[in-house]
Order: sequence, then structure tokens, then C-alpha cells
Amino acid sequence: MKENKIYIIPCSGIGKATASVGRETVYKIVEDLMPEDTDTLCLSLLTMGDEEAREKVIKSRVVTIDGCGKDCARKNVEATGKIPDISHRTHDYLKKHRDLQPEGVLDVGDKGRQLTEIMAADIAAEIERMLEGGK
Repeated sequence: MKENKIYIIPCSGIGKATASVGRETVYKIVEDLMPEDTDTLCLSLLTMGDEEAREKVIKSRVVTIDGCGKDCARKNVEATGKIPDISHRTHDYLKKHRDLQPEGVLDVGDKGRQLTEIMAADIAAEIERMLEGGK
């Protein structure tokens, strides 16, 4: 397993379709697009003050994906003293792709999956640039 992975942390957003899209975006990147370079971390561990989770965040490059304007993932990362290297909101993508409104929470539907694909490709490209030394 590669050390120094980039951690992608989604919001918890229980019951919100936009949070589900964000989590699916993380899984798409971590499991399919960039498994050697990325991993995820449970936000609730960070929120509860888990020392191992906190250390991973502080010592690593971090990407946050929030489902709404409350920015819980970003704010919890910042509470550790770490500024995320990249932060995104599902809502910002929905503004650009209004026709891709997710259809549900447990199953975001075809449109939600299309939005997930767009987000995953964009964020993976940003991570790739970061790995190459850019931002």
C-alpha cells in the first residue's frame, strides 16, 4: 500500500441526496479512478476527535466534498488545524448541471450517477495536477 495517500473526506449528510452524490463521488475516485493515490476517512471519526484520524489528516493532503453549504467536511478538517488542499460542494456542480438533480438518497438514480461521474472526473483531474506538483 502506498504511503502518503491523499485523503478524500465526504460529508455525512444523512438523508440528503446531494451528500449521497458526494459520497459516491469519493468511492468512484478511491475505488476506481485513483486507488493507488487516494483513500477516504470517516468524517465522524474526525468529528469525535479520533487521534489516528486527526493525525492522518494533519500529515496528509486532503480533499473535502460537501453536500451542502454547511461545509461540515471542510470545517471539521479545518478544526484540526489543516486547510484542505481541495474543497468542493455538490451544490456547485448542480448549479452547472441543473438537469442532473439526484433522484433519491439511497439510490441517486441515473441523473445522480451522471453527476457523480462528472464530479469524480473533475476532482480526479485536480488531484492528478496536485500529484504532479501543481494545485
